[in-house]
Amino acid sequence: MNHYRGNLSIISCESGTEFAKKVLKEVNKKRKNKIKLLDTSEIVFANTEVKSVLNQSVRGKDVFVIQDVENHYNGKSVDQNLRALYTVLGACKRCDANYVTAVIPTFPYSRQDKQWGREDITAARVAWEMEGAMGADHIITMDLHNTAIQGFFRCSWVDDLKGSQVLIPYIKKTIKDLEDAVVIPTDLGGAKRANYYARCLDIDVAFTYKVRNYSKKNVVDDMKIMGDIKNKKVLIVDDMIDTGGTFCKAIELAKSSKAKEVIGITTFALLNGKALEEIIEMHNQGVLSKLICTDATYIPKDILEKNKWIKVISVAKYFGEIIYRLNKRQSIGELLG
Repeated sequence: MNHYRGNLSIISCESGTEFAKKVLKEVNKKRKNKIKLLDTSEIVFANTEVKSVLNQSVRGKDVFVIQDVENHYNGKSVDQNLRALYTVLGACKRCDANYVTAVIPTFPYSRQDKQWGREDITAARVAWEMEGAMGADHIITMDLHNTAIQGFFRCSWVDDLKGSQVLIPYIKKTIKDLEDAVVIPTDLGGAKRANYYARCLDIDVAFTYKVRNYSKKNVVDDMKIMGDIKNKKVLIVDDMIDTGGTFCKAIELAKSSKAKEVIGITTFALLNGKALEEIIEMHNQGVLSKLICTDATYIPKDILEKNKWIKVISVAKYFGEIIYRLNKRQSIGELLG
């Protein structure tokens, strides 16, 4: 076994630049010899093909490639961001990097992890591609939509970080009167997560049940709450808010069930489609008091400046600590709980 991973090198794909800069800053706080993001070029040809060029050597280095595949504010799709990541990973392996780690806070296609009909299990295909042709030795991600995705990898190992590591301390510090609060997930699939939050916060938990219309994209037909939330402060916890349909229905249901206050908590505020518009409207109507999320996926500063009630808690220090310890071959077990 090679116990020397190599000199630390961090690369940012274009869509992951904002997050990579913050992670790099946290890593450098722990190092005597400061490092910079490795100089790369991401080239998009007229026919939309992408090529990534390493302008500095990575031979023998311990390389961490950071990409925010869900960053759509620069006009790029998940597929385009994923392809850009692939080209960097491939270039690192071809240029003889010692270790190559893909740092992808949101795992692409994580909701396509099962076969319901005549379709591919796309999450598995991403895993095969990433560790196969692209040769990633290690994957660092966060709040996998289904932890079984780790089993799709056969050679690479996967570290699934937890958004709760930063969200729960923030909740304890800033939300008052937690003794009158209750946690609910947006559906029974999030029951384990809701139970974990409730246990850590020492509060009650209730549950929602949703009936989804699979003949249409992102459509929930009906929802119900199991448990007493009357006159309670309700914390709606989910791993991600995509188009916001389920999340908004849960808010409406909580309010109609006479909740005193509703606070949304999520790791990934993707806010696709009309999600942001609808959530802002709910806040303006006094239905949603606050949305707490992380910077694991990018939200533009102008949106946050206009909506101070959206609180973004950084996971950059968390990722930086993981990267630093892995490069030094130190234990990270206590950070994965």
